[in-house]
Amino acid sequence: MIIAPSLLAADFGRIRSEVARAVRAGADWLHLDIMDGNFVPNISFGPAMVKTVRSATRLFLDVHLMCQKPEVLFEAFVRAGANQLTVHVELGEAQVSQLLWKIHSLGLQAGLAINPPTAMETVRPHLKHLDLLLVMTVNPGYGGQEFIEECVPKIQQAAAWREELGLDYRIEVDGGINYQTGAECARAGADTLVAGTFLFQKRQMKAALARLRRLAAQAQAARPARSAAPAA
Repeated sequence: MIIAPSLLAADFGRIRSEVARAVRAGADWLHLDIMDGNFVPNISFGPAMVKTVRSATRLFLDVHLMCQKPEVLFEAFVRAGANQLTVHVELGEAQVSQLLWKIHSLGLQAGLAINPPTAMETVRPHLKHLDLLLVMTVNPGYGGQEFIEECVPKIQQAAAWREELGLDYRIEVDGGINYQTGAECARAGADTLVAGTFLFQKRQMKAALARLRRLAAQAQAARPARSAAPAA
């Protein structure tokens, strides 16, 4: 079970110390949300922030591009030290295919994100080209939102397809993750949890992260051998 604290919830004025706190807490990855004010109604940060984070840690940097034209930033994120770039299926099938190919050609892992209102069938044509499938459990753009329960069948479907097709992409979940929802997502088939506000607001992040990991791992171990669910 990978736990990836989201730096969107960190104190940007103390980003190096916030990164260090997440590292000390036992984070496996760091998750960075890139927002362009177009694809989503908010602006966060860009390659310069990723470069600063990279200078402070060797952890895997999981970069989620909520951008209308993510391709114009790919090379800048490569230079900044990203390990994985995730784009959105909502950009359209033809464009997504090209984007995933480009990410891999640059030597990075490629992820594909799907928003809560979008049908799961839209991701199926791309599954064999993915290192990671990100199921958003909030509408993207802002941190601290409530978990959307109706997204859980999407996690189940992603896990069922992975088994059916013999693939090995990771299933990541982002949005409203806490002890309860993290365990629920793991039980549904997720193996990578992004948590922002929930972790960074804890005075004892290490203890909170360890408990989240333990509960998620227990739920993951309790999953039935095969997960099958209708597409959401």
